This record gives sequence, C-alpha cells and structure tokens, in this order.
Amino acid sequence: MRQTLHDLRRLAGERKLAMLTCYDASFAAVLEAAEVDSLLIGDSLGMVIQGHDSTLPVTVADVAYHTRAVVRGSSRAWIVADMPFGSYQQSPQQAFASAVELMQAGAQMVKLEGGAEMAPTIAFLVERGIPVCGHVGLTPQHVNAFGGYRVQGRGGDAQSVRAAAEAVEDAGAAMLVIEAVPEPVARAIAARNRSITIGIGASVACHGQVLVLHDMLGAGVGRRPRFVKNFLDGETSIAAAVHRYVEDVRAGQFPQADHIYADNPQKT
Repeated sequence: MRQTLHDLRRLAGERKLAMLTCYDASFAAVLEAAEVDSLLIGDSLGMVIQGHDSTLPVTVADVAYHTRAVVRGSSRAWIVADMPFGSYQQSPQQAFASAVELMQAGAQMVKLEGGAEMAPTIAFLVERGIPVCGHVGLTPQHVNAFGGYRVQGRGGDAQSVRAAAEAVEDAGAAMLVIEAVPEPVARAIAARNRSITIGIGASVACHGQVLVLHDMLGAGVGRRPRFVKNFLDGETSIAAAVHRYVEDVRAGQFPQADHIYADNPQKT
C-alpha cells in the first residue's frame, strides 16, 4: 500500500527520510526495493533525461508522462511531482489546472518554487485538497535571475531565505525542499518543525534528504555540485548504491561537512 502524508509525518518524527528523483518504472522499482521513502519526478528530467542545459523547457505533459511511469513501477513510495516553469506562476487557477493534471497522472503531492509571492497559490491548492511541497533557497527555475546556480542565503540574504520558508509553510505547504543554503540557515528553518523539511546542500538537521538520481550514481551532467556524493563509487550495483544512500541518510551520515555550505564562503 502506498504511503500517505500521515505516514510520512509519523516517520519524520522517528527517523530521517530518504528521497530521490525518479523518472521511469525500472528505476522506481529499484529505488522502492531499497526502501526510498519518496520519489520525486523532478523537472531535472529536462537536463538528465532530455539533455537541456536547464529545467526551463520542461512541460506539465513531460512531468505527467514520467509520473505515470514511476507510479506504475512502484507501490509504496510517496510520489511528488514538480510543477514546471510557467505552469503555476501566472495565477492560482493556472496552478490548480496544472496540479490536477499531475495528480491525475498519479502524483500525491506537487512541488513548486518560490517564497511569499507563491503563498496565495499554495493556500489555494491546499484548500482544494492538493498537498504542496515548497522549494526555497537555490530554486533552479530562477537560474537566470540568480545569474547561475549559486548558494543562496549568505550574509544579509539569510533572513530572506528564512522569510520565504516561513511564508511557504504558513500558507500550508506540508513539505519543504531547502536547496544550497548555509547550514545554520537550513537548521533554523528545520527547527520550526512546521513542515517536513528535505535538504539538498542544506543541513543534516532536516527531516530528510534528496538528490538527483543521476548525480548520486555519478552520471550527472555538467559540473558536480558540492552537495552531491557518488554513492556508486565502491559499490557493485546500482541497487547497492541506492541502499547505501538510504542507510547513510537514515543514520545521519549524509550530508557531511563536505556536502554543505558555511555562512562564510571562505569556509566552504
């Protein structure tokens, strides 16, 4: 039986959660056998599957297609689907239409990026029965505005990241991805305990961790981010690598200092 949001909340109070991106039925089966708690059909598919240089070209139809495949290949994991760039920013009504398409494809939760500006949209979705995962810090759909894939929340920007997280959680997001922010900032957000926090280059204090599947298998494209660890290195199979990832996350052994960011860039 597939896990529910109630199950995830209970587990998050007992141990760390392991999440990975997933895009097809075969890998869904492998990840589920390794007891990955949640599968994210990420718009990262635009880069690792479609060969684009960003996530921006991905469409709702793309994510829905891959969501259906992942759902068919799994039976237990919590399924989260990314809302692609341009599919939710125009209005809450646009976001609802996009979310419905993804939920009908089998998603149990949709993920969108942004802070206070997205709070009304998050509330609109939640009020209509759609669980939402927020995403703050380095939000890849804002790559052009950020001037590249840069750490967010250092120095005077720390409060803006914390305020974004608070706005998203207060709007009703049940889960929150925190990406590429200084460890103390991520730790402070997780300490609020208002949502299930999932870190990626954030803090071991988060309720769980996520990586792009291809990155954790050493098959990512482009420059490898600091927060990535190749779990296939030293293992004999993909299944063993995923199992090690799950074990390390649950034991609090990942991320370590090499995979997170300090407030002072000279310390990273």
